[in-house]
Amino acid sequence: MYIKKILIIISLLGLVVCAIFAYNVYNAIFVPNTAFENEKATVFIATNATFDEVVLDLEPLLKDVETFKTVAHKKKYSSNIKPGKYELKKGMNNNDLVNSLRVNNLPIKLSFNNQESLESLAGRVAKQIEADSTTLVKAFNDVAFLKEAGFNPKTALGMYIANSYEFFWNTSADEFRNRMLKEYKRFWSAERLSKAKQIGLTKDEVISLAAIVQKETVKIDERPRVAGVYMNRINKKMLLQADPTVVYAVKAATGVQLKRVLFEHLKLNSEYNTYVHVGVPPGPITMPDISAIDAVLNYEKHGYFYFVANTKKMGYHQFAKTLAQHNRNAEAYRKWVAKIH
Repeated sequence: MYIKKILIIISLLGLVVCAIFAYNVYNAIFVPNTAFENEKATVFIATNATFDEVVLDLEPLLKDVETFKTVAHKKKYSSNIKPGKYELKKGMNNNDLVNSLRVNNLPIKLSFNNQESLESLAGRVAKQIEADSTTLVKAFNDVAFLKEAGFNPKTALGMYIANSYEFFWNTSADEFRNRMLKEYKRFWSAERLSKAKQIGLTKDEVISLAAIVQKETVKIDERPRVAGVYMNRINKKMLLQADPTVVYAVKAATGVQLKRVLFEHLKLNSEYNTYVHVGVPPGPITMPDISAIDAVLNYEKHGYFYFVANTKKMGYHQFAKTLAQHNRNAEAYRKWVAKIH
């Protein structure tokens, strides 16, 4: 009888221990463990991050760090960290948290435009993905890559088509660059290649001319007309005489950003100066928008060879077929500038 009571007591104690263990396990796994009040919280986990580093980042977001660590160890997440951008939802339990951090790497929307150099592009991109600007610049300028892809240091910026793209945050510099080459090839569809051939320009020349058009006018609806002026000049083997190329050349040579192009600047002997050299520059002076590239490929057919700012329609230009007409337009513009100053 005495032994029977002992066994009953031991059994009851076992049940209590099991119940406590089960309760603790349940709490560790299934009880909500988020400490933030917003509906969502975003976590960025760096490449090669250790579990301790991940826990340190998560600590402000969790009610109980120790139970999270326990579940993470049990589910082997602590030895299999995945870099990326992750979204945690209010009320998640440790099981949900670990599962989310294991498989739900979310893509980001990366965008860039109007960059004037590979360095500025790298700075823009580095603000959006894990790769830093120094590593990106190195990847952009990799000699072997450029040669294989058909670019050189002067044309390299033209490979990056200004747009919005979907990337994972933990994309490396090389991965970003390689993806941009694929996007460049996709952009140059059979239709665009055919149009470039029809107008007698290479892809690099289209990009270089589009960069000038981009700088000349912010009005998208005017870009085909401006492109038409330059194509008329190219077809007549005339100098393009585009002021933005002078601004670029002076900055490249002296570091000075011109606010106004003067006669003395037009004489600068730079391969980018279209007042000195016939044809388009050897590379883009800026990153053109898709609208500027397509404006070149679909340039407006007309008889204009000149244009100057339109004082009656701000942002637009007055176009002229003859130099005499252009000189009258330019004189009217100079008088307007003198009057407002």
